[in-house]
Amino acid sequence: MDSVRALQVDAFTDEPLSGNAAGVVPDGDGLTEAQMQAIAREFSLSETAFLLPSGPADRKVRYFTPSQEVDLCGHATIAAHAHLHEDGVIEAGTHTLETNVGVLDIEVAEDGAVWMTQDDPTVRPVDVDYERLATVLGVPVGSLQDVGADMPSAVASTGLPFLVVPVNFLEHVGNADPDMAAVEELCEEYDATGLYAFTFDTLEGDATLHARMFAPGAGVSEDPVTGTASGAAGAYLREVSAFDGELPDEMVFEQGHFVDRPGRVRVRVGETVRVGGDAATAIDGTLSVPAADDDDILEA
Repeated sequence: MDSVRALQVDAFTDEPLSGNAAGVVPDGDGLTEAQMQAIAREFSLSETAFLLPSGPADRKVRYFTPSQEVDLCGHATIAAHAHLHEDGVIEAGTHTLETNVGVLDIEVAEDGAVWMTQDDPTVRPVDVDYERLATVLGVPVGSLQDVGADMPSAVASTGLPFLVVPVNFLEHVGNADPDMAAVEELCEEYDATGLYAFTFDTLEGDATLHARMFAPGAGVSEDPVTGTASGAAGAYLREVSAFDGELPDEMVFEQGHFVDRPGRVRVRVGETVRVGGDAATAIDGTLSVPAADDDDILEA
C-alpha cells in the first residue's frame, strides 16, 4: 500500500468550504495513471491536480475528474499554486506549468492570489435552435431569444471548449433545471466540454456576470466555479463586442451561489486571456493508495 499527501483546496474564494474544491496531490511522481484516476475517484471532486516533474517548465500537471483525464482545469491550477505558495515551495512571481495544451505562465501575487495565462482563444459561433436549447437548460425560450439576438451562442475555448449561452435575467439562470442527458448530447454534438450559461444580471454590484456551468459528459453535473470556462467566456465577450467592444480591464465573474459554493473569478482579456483568484485550504492529509500492480482494485 502506497501513501501520498493529498489536499482539498477551495479555489476562487478566501474562505474554506466555498468556491470550487479541487484535489491537489503536490508530489504525484511515481503514481501510475490508474492510481491517479483512483485518487480522483475517491476525492469525488470535479478535478484533482497531480503535480509532477517537468523538462520544459517548472513543473507538470495532470488533471483528472472522477471518471477521466482532462487537458486543462483553471480552478485546480489556481488551487495547486496557492497551496505551493502557502507551503513555501514557491515564491511570488511568475512560474511555468506544463499541461496537455502546452506550457502556461502562472503568476503568484504577493498577496497569494494566483493568475493563470490560458491558451490562445478561439470562438466559433453555432446555430442552436432556441426551443431545443431552452428544453435542454430548463429555461423559458424567451430568456434566450432576446439576448441571443445580439450575442449568439458560441463554442469558445482557451484550452477547453465550452458552449457559451447568454441568458437574459438572473432568475432564469438560477432557476435553470437542465436535462443532464440532453446537455451531454448537445455538448458532444458541438465538441464542447460543457455548457456555460451566463447573465449580466448579477448578485454583487461589482460583478460583470453570473454563470453556471454543466459538464455531465466530463463527469461533472454542475461545476461550482470554473476557471477555464471563465477564460473562454471572456474571449467570447470580446468576440461579440460586448460593452460596445470596450471590455473592462478586469472583469469579475460570479458562480457557484446556486449550489452553495459561491466564488469569484477575475478575468483579464488583452493580448492573452488570464484568469485569477484566491484559494483556501480545507483539508490537508495523507491518502493510502493500493499498490500500482493491484490493477483490479485501482480499476474497479
